[in-house]
Amino acid sequence: MESKQNKVGLIGLIALTVTSVVGGGVFNLMNDLANNASVGPVIIALVISGAGMGMFVMCLNQLTRSYPELDAGIYSFAEKGFGSFVGFICALGYWASIFLGNVAFGSLAFSALGYFFPIFGDGQNIYGVIGASIVLWGMHFLILKGSDFASKINGFITLAKLLPLGIFIVTLIIAFDYNMFTADFWGTLSGNFEWNAVFNQVRKAMVSVVWVFVGVEGAVVYSSRAKDKSTVAKATILSFAIITSIYLLATVLSFAVLSRGELAELSKPAMAEVMESVVGQWGAILINVGVVISVVGAWFACTMFSGEILYQVSKEKIFPKMFAKVNKHDAPVNALLLSNGLVQFFFFSLLINESAYNLMALLASSTMLVPYFFVSLSHCKLNWQMNKKINGKIVLGIVTSIYMGFVLYMSGFDYLLVTTLLFTPGILIFIWSRKENKLSVFTRGEKIGATVLTIGGILCITFIATGLIDVANM
Repeated sequence: MESKQNKVGLIGLIALTVTSVVGGGVFNLMNDLANNASVGPVIIALVISGAGMGMFVMCLNQLTRSYPELDAGIYSFAEKGFGSFVGFICALGYWASIFLGNVAFGSLAFSALGYFFPIFGDGQNIYGVIGASIVLWGMHFLILKGSDFASKINGFITLAKLLPLGIFIVTLIIAFDYNMFTADFWGTLSGNFEWNAVFNQVRKAMVSVVWVFVGVEGAVVYSSRAKDKSTVAKATILSFAIITSIYLLATVLSFAVLSRGELAELSKPAMAEVMESVVGQWGAILINVGVVISVVGAWFACTMFSGEILYQVSKEKIFPKMFAKVNKHDAPVNALLLSNGLVQFFFFSLLINESAYNLMALLASSTMLVPYFFVSLSHCKLNWQMNKKINGKIVLGIVTSIYMGFVLYMSGFDYLLVTTLLFTPGILIFIWSRKENKLSVFTRGEKIGATVLTIGGILCITFIATGLIDVANM
Protein backbone atom coordinates (compact mmCIF):
# COMPACT_ATOMS: atom_id res chain seq x y z
CA MET A 1 0.00 0.00 0.00
CA GLU A 2 1.14 3.55 -0.66
CA SER A 3 1.73 5.72 2.40
CA LYS A 4 0.01 9.08 2.83
CA GLN A 5 3.28 10.79 1.92
CA ASN A 6 3.46 8.90 -1.38
CA LYS A 7 -0.09 9.73 -2.42
CA VAL A 8 -0.57 12.16 -5.31
CA GLY A 9 -1.40 15.71 -4.19
CA LEU A 10 -3.36 18.58 -5.72
CA ILE A 11 -0.53 19.92 -7.91
CA GLY A 12 0.33 16.42 -9.11
CA LEU A 13 -3.28 15.67 -10.08
CA ILE A 14 -3.65 19.01 -11.88
CA ALA A 15 -0.38 18.39 -13.73
CA LEU A 16 -1.51 14.91 -14.80
CA THR A 17 -4.86 16.17 -16.04
CA VAL A 18 -3.69 19.34 -17.81
CA THR A 19 -0.77 17.54 -19.43
CA SER A 20 -2.91 14.66 -20.69
CA VAL A 21 -5.58 16.97 -22.16
CA VAL A 22 -3.46 19.81 -23.55
CA GLY A 23 -1.51 17.66 -25.98
CA GLY A 24 -1.00 18.23 -29.68
CA GLY A 25 -4.55 19.31 -30.49
CA VAL A 26 -4.28 22.87 -29.19
CA PHE A 27 -1.35 23.59 -31.52
CA ASN A 28 -3.49 23.03 -34.61
CA LEU A 29 -6.96 23.83 -33.27
CA MET A 30 -7.12 27.26 -34.91
CA ASN A 31 -6.52 25.63 -38.30
CA ASP A 32 -9.11 22.88 -37.72
CA LEU A 33 -11.73 25.42 -36.66
CA ALA A 34 -10.95 27.94 -39.42
CA ASN A 35 -11.69 25.23 -41.98
CA ASN A 36 -15.23 24.99 -40.61
CA ALA A 37 -16.18 28.36 -39.14
CA SER A 38 -15.50 32.07 -38.71
CA VAL A 39 -14.54 33.52 -35.37
CA GLY A 40 -18.10 34.26 -34.18
CA PRO A 41 -19.34 30.67 -34.61
CA VAL A 42 -16.00 29.44 -33.23
CA ILE A 43 -16.57 31.39 -30.02
CA ILE A 44 -20.10 29.96 -29.73
CA ALA A 45 -18.80 26.42 -30.33
CA LEU A 46 -16.07 26.84 -27.71
CA VAL A 47 -18.51 28.26 -25.16
CA ILE A 48 -21.08 25.49 -25.74
CA SER A 49 -18.46 22.74 -25.68
CA GLY A 50 -16.80 24.26 -22.65
CA ALA A 51 -20.16 24.53 -20.88
CA GLY A 52 -21.05 20.95 -21.81
CA MET A 53 -17.76 19.55 -20.57
CA GLY A 54 -17.95 21.84 -17.55
CA MET A 55 -21.29 20.28 -16.62
CA PHE A 56 -19.73 16.87 -17.05
CA VAL A 57 -16.93 17.87 -14.68
CA MET A 58 -19.57 19.01 -12.16
CA CYS A 59 -21.31 15.63 -12.48
CA LEU A 60 -18.01 13.88 -11.81
CA ASN A 61 -17.36 16.15 -8.85
CA GLN A 62 -20.75 15.31 -7.31
CA LEU A 63 -20.39 11.59 -7.98
CA THR A 64 -16.91 11.58 -6.43
CA ARG A 65 -18.25 13.21 -3.25
CA SER A 66 -21.41 11.05 -3.09
CA TYR A 67 -19.61 7.74 -3.69
CA PRO A 68 -16.12 8.05 -2.18
CA GLU A 69 -15.76 4.25 -2.22
CA LEU A 70 -15.82 4.26 -6.04
CA ASP A 71 -12.18 5.04 -6.77
CA ALA A 72 -11.55 2.95 -9.89
CA GLY A 73 -12.08 5.82 -12.33
CA ILE A 74 -15.10 7.08 -14.22
CA TYR A 75 -16.11 3.57 -15.35
CA SER A 76 -17.08 2.73 -11.76
CA PHE A 77 -19.88 5.31 -11.82
CA ALA A 78 -21.29 3.75 -15.00
CA GLU A 79 -21.13 0.32 -13.37
CA LYS A 80 -22.88 1.63 -10.26
CA GLY A 81 -25.69 2.98 -12.39
CA PHE A 82 -26.14 0.29 -15.02
CA GLY A 83 -24.32 -2.88 -13.97
CA SER A 84 -21.17 -4.81 -14.77
CA PHE A 85 -21.51 -5.10 -18.55
CA VAL A 86 -22.01 -1.36 -19.10
CA GLY A 87 -19.15 -0.74 -16.67
CA PHE A 88 -16.97 -3.10 -18.69
CA ILE A 89 -17.87 -1.44 -22.01
CA CYS A 90 -17.07 2.00 -20.57
CA ALA A 91 -13.78 0.77 -19.11
CA LEU A 92 -12.82 -0.91 -22.39
CA GLY A 93 -13.67 2.19 -24.42
CA TYR A 94 -11.82 4.48 -22.04
CA TRP A 95 -8.71 2.31 -21.87
CA ALA A 96 -8.57 1.68 -25.62
CA SER A 97 -9.05 5.36 -26.40
CA ILE A 98 -6.10 6.26 -24.23
CA PHE A 99 -3.60 3.65 -25.38
CA LEU A 100 -4.51 4.09 -29.05
CA GLY A 101 -4.14 7.84 -28.62
CA ASN A 102 -0.61 7.19 -27.38
CA VAL A 103 0.25 5.87 -30.84
CA ALA A 104 -0.73 9.25 -32.29
CA PHE A 105 1.28 11.08 -29.61
CA GLY A 106 4.41 9.14 -30.49
CA SER A 107 4.01 9.82 -34.19
CA LEU A 108 3.22 13.53 -33.66
CA ALA A 109 6.14 14.05 -31.28
CA PHE A 110 8.66 12.80 -33.82
CA SER A 111 6.91 14.64 -36.63
CA ALA A 112 7.54 17.87 -34.68
CA LEU A 113 11.14 16.81 -34.08
CA GLY A 114 11.38 16.42 -37.85
CA TYR A 115 11.33 20.27 -38.01
CA PHE A 116 14.79 20.21 -36.38
CA PHE A 117 15.99 16.75 -37.45
CA PRO A 118 14.68 15.87 -40.94
CA ILE A 119 15.71 12.23 -40.47
CA PHE A 120 12.46 11.66 -38.54
CA GLY A 121 10.32 12.84 -41.45
CA ASP A 122 6.62 12.76 -40.59
CA GLY A 123 7.20 10.53 -37.56
CA GLN A 124 6.07 7.43 -39.39
CA ASN A 125 9.34 6.26 -40.96
CA ILE A 126 11.73 3.71 -39.44
CA TYR A 127 13.71 6.38 -37.58
CA GLY A 128 10.57 7.95 -36.14
CA VAL A 129 9.28 4.56 -35.00
CA ILE A 130 12.61 3.62 -33.39
CA GLY A 131 12.76 6.97 -31.60
CA ALA A 132 9.15 6.71 -30.41
CA SER A 133 9.78 3.16 -29.19
CA ILE A 134 12.79 4.24 -27.13
CA VAL A 135 10.77 7.04 -25.53
CA LEU A 136 7.82 4.71 -24.91
CA TRP A 137 9.83 2.18 -22.92
CA GLY A 138 11.74 4.92 -21.12
CA MET A 139 8.36 6.20 -19.89
CA HIS A 140 7.36 2.66 -19.02
CA PHE A 141 10.26 2.16 -16.61
CA LEU A 142 9.84 5.62 -15.06
CA ILE A 143 6.19 4.89 -14.31
CA LEU A 144 7.17 1.58 -12.70
CA LYS A 145 8.88 3.71 -10.03
CA GLY A 146 5.42 4.62 -8.69
CA SER A 147 2.63 7.13 -9.34
CA ASP A 148 4.00 9.83 -7.01
CA PHE A 149 7.43 9.73 -8.64
CA ALA A 150 5.90 9.81 -12.12
CA SER A 151 3.48 12.63 -11.28
CA LYS A 152 6.35 14.81 -10.00
CA ILE A 153 8.13 14.36 -13.34
CA ASN A 154 4.89 15.25 -15.06
CA GLY A 155 4.64 18.41 -12.98
CA PHE A 156 7.92 19.68 -14.47
CA ILE A 157 6.70 18.74 -17.97
CA THR A 158 3.48 20.69 -17.39
CA LEU A 159 5.37 23.86 -16.47
CA ALA A 160 7.68 23.45 -19.47
CA LYS A 161 4.82 23.01 -21.94
CA LEU A 162 2.68 25.87 -20.58
CA LEU A 163 5.51 28.41 -21.00
CA PRO A 164 5.44 28.56 -24.85
CA LEU A 165 1.63 28.55 -24.78
CA GLY A 166 1.72 31.48 -22.36
CA ILE A 167 4.19 33.39 -24.54
CA PHE A 168 1.99 32.72 -27.59
CA ILE A 169 -1.14 34.05 -25.86
CA VAL A 170 0.59 37.17 -24.51
CA THR A 171 2.14 37.86 -27.93
CA LEU A 172 -1.25 37.66 -29.66
CA ILE A 173 -2.85 39.92 -27.05
CA ILE A 174 -0.21 42.55 -27.80
CA ALA A 175 -0.59 42.09 -31.58
CA PHE A 176 -4.41 42.05 -31.45
CA ASP A 177 -5.90 43.67 -34.60
CA TYR A 178 -9.54 44.67 -34.01
CA ASN A 179 -10.30 45.15 -37.70
CA MET A 180 -8.91 41.71 -38.56
CA PHE A 181 -10.86 40.16 -35.70
CA THR A 182 -14.22 41.67 -36.69
CA ALA A 183 -13.87 41.19 -40.47
CA ASP A 184 -16.17 38.36 -41.59
CA PHE A 185 -17.05 37.77 -37.93
CA TRP A 186 -20.09 35.56 -38.66
CA GLY A 187 -18.89 34.00 -41.92
CA THR A 188 -22.13 34.82 -43.77
CA LEU A 189 -22.70 36.35 -47.20
CA SER A 190 -24.44 39.38 -45.71
CA GLY A 191 -21.87 39.79 -42.96
CA ASN A 192 -24.67 39.72 -40.39
CA PHE A 193 -25.83 37.00 -38.04
CA GLU A 194 -27.91 34.44 -39.97
CA TRP A 195 -29.24 31.55 -37.91
CA ASN A 196 -28.90 28.71 -40.44
CA ALA A 197 -25.45 29.67 -41.68
CA VAL A 198 -24.11 30.28 -38.17
CA PHE A 199 -25.65 27.07 -36.77
CA ASN A 200 -24.05 24.95 -39.49
CA GLN A 201 -20.66 26.47 -38.69
CA VAL A 202 -21.15 25.94 -34.96
CA ARG A 203 -22.16 22.31 -35.50
CA LYS A 204 -19.06 21.56 -37.57
CA ALA A 205 -16.78 23.42 -35.16
CA MET A 206 -18.14 21.52 -32.16
CA VAL A 207 -17.07 18.21 -33.70
CA SER A 208 -13.49 19.49 -33.70
CA VAL A 209 -13.70 21.10 -30.26
CA VAL A 210 -15.13 18.19 -28.28
CA TRP A 211 -12.13 15.93 -28.89
CA VAL A 212 -9.63 18.38 -27.40
CA PHE A 213 -11.47 18.24 -24.05
CA VAL A 214 -11.09 14.48 -23.79
CA GLY A 215 -9.26 13.65 -20.56
CA VAL A 216 -10.72 16.33 -18.26
CA GLU A 217 -11.60 13.51 -15.86
CA GLY A 218 -7.94 12.62 -15.41
CA ALA A 219 -7.86 13.38 -11.67
CA VAL A 220 -10.76 10.95 -11.11
CA VAL A 221 -8.79 8.13 -12.75
CA TYR A 222 -6.18 8.54 -10.01
CA SER A 223 -8.67 9.03 -7.18
CA SER A 224 -7.54 5.85 -5.40
CA ARG A 225 -3.97 7.22 -5.29
CA ALA A 226 -4.93 10.77 -4.28
CA LYS A 227 -4.42 12.08 -0.77
CA ASP A 228 -8.18 12.50 -0.27
CA LYS A 229 -11.46 12.93 -2.18
CA SER A 230 -11.58 16.70 -1.72
CA THR A 231 -8.22 16.91 -3.49
CA VAL A 232 -9.68 15.01 -6.47
CA ALA A 233 -12.66 17.37 -6.68
CA LYS A 234 -10.49 20.50 -6.48
CA ALA A 235 -8.03 19.15 -9.06
CA THR A 236 -10.85 18.34 -11.49
CA ILE A 237 -12.38 21.83 -11.31
CA LEU A 238 -9.07 23.72 -11.43
CA SER A 239 -7.77 21.60 -14.30
CA PHE A 240 -10.89 22.27 -16.34
CA ALA A 241 -10.61 26.04 -15.75
CA ILE A 242 -6.97 26.05 -16.90
CA ILE A 243 -7.66 23.91 -19.97
CA THR A 244 -10.68 25.95 -21.08
CA SER A 245 -8.80 29.25 -20.73
CA ILE A 246 -5.91 27.97 -22.83
CA TYR A 247 -8.17 26.72 -25.65
CA LEU A 248 -10.33 29.84 -25.73
CA LEU A 249 -7.47 32.35 -25.73
CA ALA A 250 -5.09 30.49 -28.06
CA THR A 251 -7.79 29.83 -30.66
CA VAL A 252 -9.84 33.03 -30.67
CA LEU A 253 -6.84 35.37 -30.57
CA SER A 254 -5.42 33.71 -33.69
CA PHE A 255 -8.32 35.22 -35.67
CA ALA A 256 -7.06 38.67 -34.64
CA VAL A 257 -3.68 38.33 -36.38
CA LEU A 258 -4.56 36.23 -39.46
CA SER A 259 -7.76 35.97 -41.49
CA ARG A 260 -9.91 32.86 -41.50
CA GLY A 261 -8.68 31.99 -45.00
CA GLU A 262 -5.04 32.34 -43.95
CA LEU A 263 -5.58 30.20 -40.84
CA ALA A 264 -7.30 27.52 -42.91
CA GLU A 265 -4.26 27.27 -45.22
CA LEU A 266 -1.64 26.81 -42.48
CA SER A 267 0.34 23.59 -42.20
CA LYS A 268 0.70 21.64 -38.97
CA PRO A 269 1.35 22.79 -36.32
CA ALA A 270 -0.61 25.89 -37.25
CA MET A 271 0.30 27.73 -34.05
CA ALA A 272 3.94 27.82 -35.13
CA GLU A 273 3.05 29.65 -38.35
CA VAL A 274 0.71 32.03 -36.53
CA MET A 275 3.53 32.91 -34.13
CA GLU A 276 6.01 33.25 -36.99
CA SER A 277 3.70 35.68 -38.78
CA VAL A 278 3.86 37.98 -35.75
CA VAL A 279 7.45 37.75 -34.47
CA GLY A 280 9.46 35.91 -37.12
CA GLN A 281 11.24 32.54 -37.28
CA TRP A 282 12.15 32.37 -33.61
CA GLY A 283 8.43 32.15 -32.88
CA ALA A 284 8.08 29.03 -35.04
CA ILE A 285 11.09 27.47 -33.32
CA LEU A 286 9.62 28.20 -29.88
CA ILE A 287 6.25 26.70 -30.74
CA ASN A 288 7.75 23.58 -32.35
CA VAL A 289 9.76 23.03 -29.18
CA GLY A 290 6.51 23.50 -27.27
CA VAL A 291 4.80 20.90 -29.48
CA VAL A 292 7.47 18.33 -28.67
CA ILE A 293 7.29 19.02 -24.93
CA SER A 294 3.50 19.18 -24.93
CA VAL A 295 2.98 15.98 -26.87
CA VAL A 296 5.59 14.05 -24.89
CA GLY A 297 3.98 15.32 -21.67
CA ALA A 298 0.50 14.26 -22.78
CA TRP A 299 1.92 10.95 -23.94
CA PHE A 300 3.57 10.42 -20.54
CA ALA A 301 0.37 11.20 -18.62
CA CYS A 302 -1.76 9.02 -20.88
CA THR A 303 0.72 6.17 -20.57
CA MET A 304 0.17 6.36 -16.82
CA PHE A 305 -3.60 6.46 -17.32
CA SER A 306 -3.66 3.47 -19.67
CA GLY A 307 -2.01 1.21 -17.11
CA GLU A 308 -3.97 2.63 -14.20
CA ILE A 309 -7.44 2.18 -15.69
CA LEU A 310 -6.74 -1.45 -16.70
CA TYR A 311 -5.33 -2.13 -13.22
CA GLN A 312 -8.32 -0.62 -11.45
CA VAL A 313 -10.93 -2.47 -13.50
CA SER A 314 -9.05 -5.72 -12.93
CA LYS A 315 -9.15 -5.13 -9.17
CA GLU A 316 -12.92 -4.77 -9.49
CA LYS A 317 -13.13 -8.11 -11.38
CA ILE A 318 -14.25 -6.44 -14.60
CA PHE A 319 -11.08 -7.46 -16.46
CA PRO A 320 -9.04 -10.65 -15.83
CA LYS A 321 -7.27 -10.55 -12.48
CA MET A 322 -3.79 -11.00 -13.97
CA PHE A 323 -3.79 -7.25 -14.76
CA ALA A 324 -4.18 -6.35 -11.07
CA LYS A 325 -0.58 -7.31 -10.26
CA VAL A 326 1.60 -4.51 -8.85
CA ASN A 327 5.30 -4.17 -8.02
CA LYS A 328 6.90 -2.93 -4.79
CA HIS A 329 6.16 0.68 -5.83
CA ASP A 330 2.47 -0.19 -6.27
CA ALA A 331 2.76 0.33 -10.04
CA PRO A 332 0.52 -1.89 -12.24
CA VAL A 333 3.13 -4.11 -13.91
CA ASN A 334 1.04 -6.33 -16.19
CA ALA A 335 -1.55 -3.66 -17.04
CA LEU A 336 1.19 -1.25 -18.08
CA LEU A 337 3.03 -3.96 -20.03
CA LEU A 338 -0.08 -4.88 -22.05
CA SER A 339 -0.98 -1.25 -22.77
CA ASN A 340 2.51 -0.30 -23.92
CA GLY A 341 2.97 -3.58 -25.75
CA LEU A 342 -0.08 -2.75 -27.85
CA VAL A 343 1.22 0.78 -28.47
CA GLN A 344 4.50 -0.75 -29.65
CA PHE A 345 2.62 -3.10 -31.99
CA PHE A 346 0.79 -0.20 -33.62
CA PHE A 347 4.04 1.75 -33.92
CA PHE A 348 5.42 -1.07 -36.08
CA SER A 349 2.14 -1.31 -38.00
CA LEU A 350 2.69 2.28 -39.22
CA LEU A 351 5.63 1.01 -41.28
CA ILE A 352 3.53 -1.68 -42.95
CA ASN A 353 0.07 -0.24 -43.46
CA GLU A 354 -0.89 3.34 -42.61
CA SER A 355 -4.59 2.67 -43.27
CA ALA A 356 -4.64 0.36 -40.24
CA TYR A 357 -3.61 3.32 -38.10
CA ASN A 358 -6.46 5.43 -39.54
CA LEU A 359 -8.94 2.92 -38.17
CA MET A 360 -7.24 2.83 -34.76
CA ALA A 361 -7.14 6.62 -34.56
CA LEU A 362 -10.85 6.75 -35.39
CA LEU A 363 -11.66 4.23 -32.66
CA ALA A 364 -9.54 6.16 -30.15
CA SER A 365 -11.63 9.27 -30.74
CA SER A 366 -15.09 7.76 -30.90
CA THR A 367 -14.89 5.33 -27.97
CA MET A 368 -14.24 7.99 -25.33
CA LEU A 369 -17.70 9.53 -25.68
CA VAL A 370 -19.36 6.23 -24.74
CA PRO A 371 -18.20 6.28 -21.08
CA TYR A 372 -18.90 10.03 -20.91
CA PHE A 373 -22.49 9.41 -22.01
CA PHE A 374 -23.15 6.57 -19.58
CA VAL A 375 -21.56 8.40 -16.65
CA SER A 376 -23.91 11.31 -17.32
CA LEU A 377 -26.90 8.96 -17.39
CA SER A 378 -25.68 7.29 -14.20
CA HIS A 379 -25.55 10.68 -12.50
CA CYS A 380 -29.27 11.09 -13.28
CA LYS A 381 -30.23 7.58 -12.18
CA LEU A 382 -28.20 7.49 -8.95
CA ASN A 383 -29.45 10.91 -7.83
CA TRP A 384 -33.04 9.88 -8.54
CA GLN A 385 -32.59 6.72 -6.47
CA MET A 386 -31.29 8.79 -3.55
CA ASN A 387 -33.89 11.59 -3.62
CA LYS A 388 -36.92 10.29 -5.59
CA LYS A 389 -37.59 13.81 -6.82
CA ILE A 390 -36.38 16.28 -9.41
CA ASN A 391 -33.66 18.54 -8.05
CA GLY A 392 -30.74 20.56 -9.33
CA LYS A 393 -28.42 17.56 -9.48
CA ILE A 394 -30.82 15.56 -11.62
CA VAL A 395 -31.39 18.52 -13.94
CA LEU A 396 -27.60 18.85 -14.29
CA GLY A 397 -27.35 15.17 -15.18
CA ILE A 398 -30.19 15.37 -17.70
CA VAL A 399 -28.70 18.39 -19.49
CA THR A 400 -25.24 16.78 -19.53
CA SER A 401 -26.68 13.53 -20.91
CA ILE A 402 -28.47 15.44 -23.67
CA TYR A 403 -25.23 17.23 -24.53
CA MET A 404 -23.23 13.99 -24.68
CA GLY A 405 -25.96 12.32 -26.73
CA PHE A 406 -25.97 15.28 -29.11
CA VAL A 407 -22.20 15.06 -29.59
CA LEU A 408 -22.47 11.32 -30.26
CA TYR A 409 -25.19 12.06 -32.82
CA MET A 410 -23.02 14.72 -34.48
CA SER A 411 -20.20 12.21 -34.79
CA GLY A 412 -22.28 10.41 -37.40
CA PHE A 413 -23.66 6.93 -37.93
CA ASP A 414 -20.46 5.65 -39.54
CA TYR A 415 -18.37 6.64 -36.53
CA LEU A 416 -20.74 4.91 -34.11
CA LEU A 417 -20.89 1.76 -36.20
CA VAL A 418 -17.10 1.51 -36.53
CA THR A 419 -16.82 1.84 -32.74
CA THR A 420 -18.65 -1.47 -32.34
CA LEU A 421 -15.64 -3.17 -33.94
CA LEU A 422 -13.77 -2.54 -30.70
CA PHE A 423 -16.56 -3.43 -28.31
CA THR A 424 -17.68 -6.65 -30.02
CA PRO A 425 -14.49 -8.71 -29.48
CA GLY A 426 -14.29 -7.20 -25.99
CA ILE A 427 -17.36 -9.24 -25.07
CA LEU A 428 -15.11 -12.32 -25.01
CA ILE A 429 -12.84 -10.64 -22.43
CA PHE A 430 -15.88 -9.84 -20.29
CA ILE A 431 -17.01 -13.49 -20.41
CA TRP A 432 -13.48 -14.65 -19.51
CA SER A 433 -13.33 -12.32 -16.50
CA ARG A 434 -16.79 -13.26 -15.21
CA LYS A 435 -16.11 -16.99 -15.45
CA GLU A 436 -12.66 -16.59 -13.88
CA ASN A 437 -14.29 -14.94 -10.85
CA LYS A 438 -17.18 -17.46 -10.80
CA LEU A 439 -19.79 -14.78 -11.47
CA SER A 440 -22.89 -14.94 -13.65
CA VAL A 441 -22.08 -13.58 -17.09
CA PHE A 442 -25.10 -11.67 -18.42
CA THR A 443 -28.41 -10.44 -17.13
CA ARG A 444 -31.29 -10.46 -19.61
CA GLY A 445 -30.77 -6.79 -20.47
CA GLU A 446 -27.03 -7.31 -20.87
CA LYS A 447 -27.64 -10.16 -23.31
CA ILE A 448 -29.66 -7.78 -25.45
CA GLY A 449 -26.87 -5.19 -25.30
CA ALA A 450 -24.20 -7.76 -26.22
CA THR A 451 -26.35 -8.97 -29.13
CA VAL A 452 -26.84 -5.43 -30.45
CA LEU A 453 -23.09 -4.79 -30.27
CA THR A 454 -22.33 -8.04 -32.09
CA ILE A 455 -24.80 -7.21 -34.86
CA GLY A 456 -23.26 -3.74 -35.14
CA GLY A 457 -19.77 -5.24 -35.46
CA ILE A 458 -20.90 -7.66 -38.18
CA LEU A 459 -22.66 -4.88 -40.09
CA CYS A 460 -19.58 -2.67 -39.83
CA ILE A 461 -17.29 -5.37 -41.24
CA THR A 462 -19.78 -5.92 -44.06
CA PHE A 463 -20.03 -2.20 -44.85
CA ILE A 464 -16.25 -1.79 -44.87
CA ALA A 465 -15.80 -4.85 -47.10
CA THR A 466 -18.41 -3.59 -49.58
CA GLY A 467 -17.11 -0.03 -49.57
CA LEU A 468 -20.19 1.49 -47.92
CA ILE A 469 -17.85 2.72 -45.16
CA ASP A 470 -14.51 4.15 -46.27
CA VAL A 471 -12.43 4.15 -43.10
CA ALA A 472 -9.47 5.94 -44.68
CA ASN A 473 -11.61 8.95 -45.63
CA MET A 474 -13.90 9.23 -42.61
